[in-house]
Amino acid sequence: MNTEEGLLAGAYDSHTYDSVAAKDDIFEPEVTTKEELAFITKSSAPLVLTFGLQYLLSCFSVYACGKLGAAELAAASLAICSFNITALAVYQGMATCLDLFCSQAYGAGRFHMVGVYFQRCSLMLLALTVFPLAPLWWWSGTLLKYLVPDPELAEMTQQFLRVLIVGAPGLMLFETGKRFLQAQHLFNAGTYVLCIATPVTFILNWILVWHPTYGMGLPGAGWAMSISYWLICLLMLAYVIFVDGKKCWGGLDLQKACQNWGKMLQLALPGVIMVEAEYLAFEVLTILAASFGTTALAAQSIASNVGSMIFQLPFAVAVAVSTRIGHFVGKKDIAAARTATRVSYILAFGISFFNFLLVFFGKGVLIGMFTKDADVIKLARVVMTIVAVNQLADSVNVIEAGVLRGQGRQKLGSYLNLVSYYCIALPLAFFFAFHLDFGLAGLLSGLIVGVVFLTLSEFVCILKSDWNYILRSSEARHDH
Repeated sequence: MNTEEGLLAGAYDSHTYDSVAAKDDIFEPEVTTKEELAFITKSSAPLVLTFGLQYLLSCFSVYACGKLGAAELAAASLAICSFNITALAVYQGMATCLDLFCSQAYGAGRFHMVGVYFQRCSLMLLALTVFPLAPLWWWSGTLLKYLVPDPELAEMTQQFLRVLIVGAPGLMLFETGKRFLQAQHLFNAGTYVLCIATPVTFILNWILVWHPTYGMGLPGAGWAMSISYWLICLLMLAYVIFVDGKKCWGGLDLQKACQNWGKMLQLALPGVIMVEAEYLAFEVLTILAASFGTTALAAQSIASNVGSMIFQLPFAVAVAVSTRIGHFVGKKDIAAARTATRVSYILAFGISFFNFLLVFFGKGVLIGMFTKDADVIKLARVVMTIVAVNQLADSVNVIEAGVLRGQGRQKLGSYLNLVSYYCIALPLAFFFAFHLDFGLAGLLSGLIVGVVFLTLSEFVCILKSDWNYILRSSEARHDH
């Protein structure tokens, strides 16, 4: 039996970690719910701004291309959508493993390992970028010609994606770099970086897309995004060098960074599934919405964009929650981890109600940001009402997923996501929309049923958490 098997089989007594936590409580006061609520709220605030500003980087390019013409707008939208599915979602999903590894190492006082885990995850993502992602983007036109009826649109999309290959490593290092700093409770770093990069990105789009001398049209938007991705990467590096974060950097250690990839992949791959499952489900709904005509597709696109915008709030809180719980797991402080979990539910219910009110009562303003077409507005108001109701469950689900990641239970989360979206939500959406003739409202109603199931099942799993097993699993997972 190897070391990991021995640990998981119970090589440590089930009361070992309770006694450790109790011993630590002699020296450290117990964390109260009020204190933990204040800490997580304070940590989440800059993350909300960070994710919101990062979302704007690609929006600027879509806006810039929209001024060039319908074909350029379609190509940029399709390229960025494809890149987000195959790159951004993959990077964010795999980087979620650092919410556990880095925060637990930091909580345990093993600062050097925070840097090693950052290097290890970055190398894994770089290898994934080189193959198969970069070849996929380079020859994307071949695949898109089977999905897009217009061959010229497929060719323009491929041209945009080829330029984004240059910026992909910068985006990847920014995603892992955020986790490296967040594990040290440096949540403001990404906000400072993006406050500088966001206006620069707007200027880059103006120069590279519209400028009469330097403007390149559609490719210029891709170059603006690629330059921006490297800019946020280098600014993040500058923050570590000149501001804070160096205490967890013990130097480049390629030997350790190239070891134990299997342990990290056990959490990184389920993390990708958790992020991609919901993302792809919405894309499938968008494709199905096209069956009901242009008006329905436009209404669904508005709902999808609004959903992406308000998703940033619960997701930012989920990152703060997973980092905090991982920190306490690293310290072997079960009581504090439980307190952080309780606080996560207080925030989850508060955010779900806030998002519901925002979408329900603000749907007129939100729809007006995207269209002035009377028919689209009429249908979109119905759709946005359903989106608002969905927030009551989905915002809670997103934060519950953060709790599971902090516990190191990404694999369980990935199973629940696959069952909820692909065995429940999408089949019911198809049934409601096409067999019961509910149309677009039926598609979104099926989604709500799946999300409610996911939220309830995650709640049960968190309620029945075996914290001693979670601590033993954490110990077995880390390098020694």
